Amino acid sequence: MSRWKTVFFASVATMCFATLLHSQTPQVVAVRAGRMFDSKKGQLLTKQVLLIQGERISEAGSEDQVKIPAGALVIDLSQATVLPGLIDAHTHVYSSLSSGARVNTTKEAWTLMAMGNAQTTLRAGFTTVRDVGTHGEGYGDVDVRNAINRGLFDGPRMQVSTRGIGASGSDYIGSPETMITGGNQEIHGADQAREVVREQIRYGADWIKVFPTAGYSFGPDGELFVEPTFTLAELEAIVDEAHRHHHKVAAHSYGGEGLRNSVIAGVDCIEHGQGLDDSEVAIMVQKHIYYDVTGYRYTMPEIAENDRKNTGGKYSIIPIFERNFKNALSKGVTVVFGSGVDGTAGDPRSSGPYNHGTQALDFVWMVDHGMTPAAAIQTATVVDAEMLGWQDRIGSLEKGKFADMIAVSGDPLKDISELERVKFVMKGGKVVRDDMKKRSDTPSR
Repeated sequence: MSRWKTVFFASVATMCFATLLHSQTPQVVAVRAGRMFDSKKGQLLTKQVLLIQGERISEAGSEDQVKIPAGALVIDLSQATVLPGLIDAHTHVYSSLSSGARVNTTKEAWTLMAMGNAQTTLRAGFTTVRDVGTHGEGYGDVDVRNAINRGLFDGPRMQVSTRGIGASGSDYIGSPETMITGGNQEIHGADQAREVVREQIRYGADWIKVFPTAGYSFGPDGELFVEPTFTLAELEAIVDEAHRHHHKVAAHSYGGEGLRNSVIAGVDCIEHGQGLDDSEVAIMVQKHIYYDVTGYRYTMPEIAENDRKNTGGKYSIIPIFERNFKNALSKGVTVVFGSGVDGTAGDPRSSGPYNHGTQALDFVWMVDHGMTPAAAIQTATVVDAEMLGWQDRIGSLEKGKFADMIAVSGDPLKDISELERVKFVMKGGKVVRDDMKKRSDTPSR
């Protein structure tokens, strides 16, 4: 081969390689943020620029510090407030179904409802969730999580807790011959508790969910009693086994002996905690146990009506709950954002009263019960991210983290209800919702 042919073919090969390399390099996306919530400092910054390459933020800073490269696609949110993608640490993508609906709903139909709930939650601005139990659909949440991770469907990032662990008699519902899986997997003693933890982890659980309390009732004098389910030894075995495998434990605990044993055993997060007392608060602060209050869910009209029927209108758990939350907050318990959403809007099979997509109502509840708007938003960003162990990936808008962000028109530090009206959602650099008006996204020149 002559020398000029060698040079020619080498040049062509170089050009082809450069073209291939360029085609594989994601286009830079630049977001102009008129206001941006700094979730670490709890304050708004103005005139910020975020550069995104692929799924992650490559640069972040003020517009006079971050230069938008030529050819970048510019998303102009200069008239909006940009925040990190929100995190809901207590969802149930598998909606609560009545026993009758369980009989008449296939697992496939229930899973389709679950995927719809996950997408509704994403579009509401929650780009990450911890899903805390499938309400009897077994390990279905693992499949939903994995399908989202594989890119088969849009949905939030998920950590899941699968079946949950409950008291004896919780494995099935209805008569024995129906064999419909119950809401939780039952245990009998500490040894079986360890086996069940290992089983759930084997089949994909990120968290272990336990139910150390059952229902609550009131004595003649109004004293709250919460039925315990596990012994302290059983809870200690569950926590020890989960922690041996580097997994965390969430405890559905209304109060009483079950809640007390949960904090003594060292669970990682208390869910609900209506009867939380001073001694338990002190242990939670000492052990850095998170508190997922789910405030709106457990003060809904349905709760008040149930208490009215059961006590003849004499007593209600709601004022007890509200008082104990304020007390825990004042004493330094680390509060996380978790809603407890468990319903599918418009589907008559769903018996859950709190619909996916509406969980920003919890921000309003938190502010109404003593938190500042900035602190409430931090619970759903940096604090939740820390609890999930994903603080290096999500929770703030910083270089190297996933490009998960939302935008609202107004200022949520002045009106927290702005978070009920999310207009823009991006997850991993992909825009999944854009209701912003009068905006033109163009390549920079």
